[in-house]
Amino acid sequence: MAVHSRSSRRARLSALGASVAASALLLTACASEEPTAAGGDDAEASYGEISVQYSWIKNEEFAGEFYAYDKGYYDEAGFDDVLGISGPDTGVAKLLSGTVEVALSDAASIGAAIAEQEAPLKIIGATFQKNPFTILSLADGGNIASPQDLVGKTIGVQDSNASVFAALLRANGIDEGDVTVVPVDFDPTPLMNGEVDGFMAYLTNEALTVELAGYDVTNLAYAENGVPYVAETFSVTDEYLAENRELLKAFLTAEIKGWSHVFTEPAEDTVALVEEHYNAAAAESEEGLEAVFGALDPEKTQRGLAAEKLLISTEETEANGLFTISEELQQQTVDSLAAAGWEVTTDQLFDTSIIDEIYAESPELVDYLP
Repeated sequence: MAVHSRSSRRARLSALGASVAASALLLTACASEEPTAAGGDDAEASYGEISVQYSWIKNEEFAGEFYAYDKGYYDEAGFDDVLGISGPDTGVAKLLSGTVEVALSDAASIGAAIAEQEAPLKIIGATFQKNPFTILSLADGGNIASPQDLVGKTIGVQDSNASVFAALLRANGIDEGDVTVVPVDFDPTPLMNGEVDGFMAYLTNEALTVELAGYDVTNLAYAENGVPYVAETFSVTDEYLAENRELLKAFLTAEIKGWSHVFTEPAEDTVALVEEHYNAAAAESEEGLEAVFGALDPEKTQRGLAAEKLLISTEETEANGLFTISEELQQQTVDSLAAAGWEVTTDQLFDTSIIDEIYAESPELVDYLP
């Protein structure tokens, strides 16, 4: 994969910044009532309240969002409130119904909706540059180390992840009839009890749960087996993108600032912050969050943070900034979706122009590493 040098990136951003500035001057004459983006010199914008669907429960996967709350970056950006809604949920249906404005989703869920339903959706940035999904197995059990090892096996798959598992099979030419899929929830106990040979999991979550329980595990990582798409994607409808560019720019700027703290703050401080937000969500949960998922394990949370940093921070993001999706990675993503049977183009799936504008106007945000 080609990596842009920091100097070439800065040169491109400088040119883009000049273009953005010129466009802003032109728009000022035509729309003097348009609110200035939060952080601008002329006035503070007010964007009211927006709802953001999280893909999972409020754990370390959203540490950057928690920092955006805690450090006041959403407030600084001009939001009265950013309502983070616990998952698990792909966010597709809620985006299309207008129930939420932004969803943290994944390329397979968004791509499938575009390919199968012509859903008017776009990915405008991605937290995870690498697909976090894995088929987890026990080394002395199913020991699923290659896609062909799936044949004849029983795999536990959550309903919300069924399409993503199908993508893995299709990408590797495996007939769905050659694998027995049983519905499970997100607790990997069926794997540890030997009820299934493999379990659909996150490298940053359930894989760690099983390891910490004392088992030797084997991971069949999606990113390395034909499905290298981006995940924890900032996804919106085409209409919302067209009508709310400044709002989304302010929101993503706050997100970038929040996620930068994940890489600069002491790990124990981040673990404490995650625990605070998890406990608050548990207290508000009608279904009893802690009864289902238990209390957060600080060791697992810290290991989860370390694992997800490997998915977030790459040579590309170090050069270009958090959430950027290079043209090469966009193409890899649509190629992996095509192999899974979902035909979309990069233009149909992605619009990262807002991220480019953010870094053009504030190039210092590229440097998120301590």
